[in-house]
Amino acid sequence: QVQLAESGGGSVQSGGSLSLSCAISGFGYGSYCMGWYRQAPGQAREGLASLDTDGHKNYGDSAKGRFTISLDNPKAILYLQMNDLKPEDSAMYYCAAENGLCVANDFPKAYWGQGTQVTVSS
Repeated sequence: QVQLAESGGGSVQSGGSLSLSCAISGFGYGSYCMGWYRQAPGQAREGLASLDTDGHKNYGDSAKGRFTISLDNPKAILYLQMNDLKPEDSAMYYCAAENGLCVANDFPKAYWGQGTQVTVSS
């Protein structure tokens, strides 16, 4: 059974940084795609970044230039480093994953974590 558990959210001032973590378990041998989304109140869930086990990365427009996705493969922990945070980055952030390599310009959808809240104050 695939399980995802996010951590690392919190409150930060505008211009600050946060690093989110997602512990992934339950994937057997084979390729998989992992990613990060966010959802602010009243808004649609937004794909931010994806990374697969072949190393292919994709970033959504909101993440380009400020966010970096990475994977600690031995520990099976997915990270999202977020720099120069702005109040509009405030949202619930979710980790997601699916079997197989990532589809170009798309984000994984099969399995989800519970989310971690990020609040950026001005």
